[in-house]
Amino acid sequence: MSLDRFSSPIRSPDELTALIGTPSVFSLKKELKSLDDHMRKFIAQSPFAVISTHSADGKCDASPRGDTPGFIHVVDEQTLLIPDRAGNKRVDSYRNILETGRIGLLLLVPGFGETLRINGRAAIIRDEAWLEPLTAQGKRPLVAVAVEVEECFLQCAKALIRSKLWEPHARPSLPCAAEMLADQVRLPEFDAAKLQTLLDEAYEHRLY
Repeated sequence: MSLDRFSSPIRSPDELTALIGTPSVFSLKKELKSLDDHMRKFIAQSPFAVISTHSADGKCDASPRGDTPGFIHVVDEQTLLIPDRAGNKRVDSYRNILETGRIGLLLLVPGFGETLRINGRAAIIRDEAWLEPLTAQGKRPLVAVAVEVEECFLQCAKALIRSKLWEPHARPSLPCAAEMLADQVRLPEFDAAKLQTLLDEAYEHRLY
């Protein structure tokens, strides 16, 4: 196993605490059990979130979700709805939710340093009355993820400051996605040119 190459792993919570230290009272007190008004306003202005899930056998997944600000619907201080939008149909996150019923969220607001973290229970719903208000571009989602909030708190801006995430960046020196996917998939009928055409069509015509 590749992790065996490391000779001094941390093996217990006590070892970790001795090395890192303990959180301040402030860091502990900021964790809430339900959404307050500040968090609801944050969610209303957030166009992007990462949802994290895990399967019953421990396989993890982190998946991006994005739409116009406020696409994550706040039902009340304990409940969120995340609409499904057109994707690749892998539904890794949904399969994990079916197995464990757990979810973690990280929400971002462009230009804002702090992020919002939410953890709790989750279910995949298809109730038409709940899905109809989540319609976008004339398309009602087939399903949505309902989240029951168990803990939520603002994460400090240090990571975003260090990464300069919201600052202008030069175009990265990476091959285009079509070239990377062609190398990874290795199917003769899907060369880079074909994949680029498929990506362009999907991004232009099948966002919803």
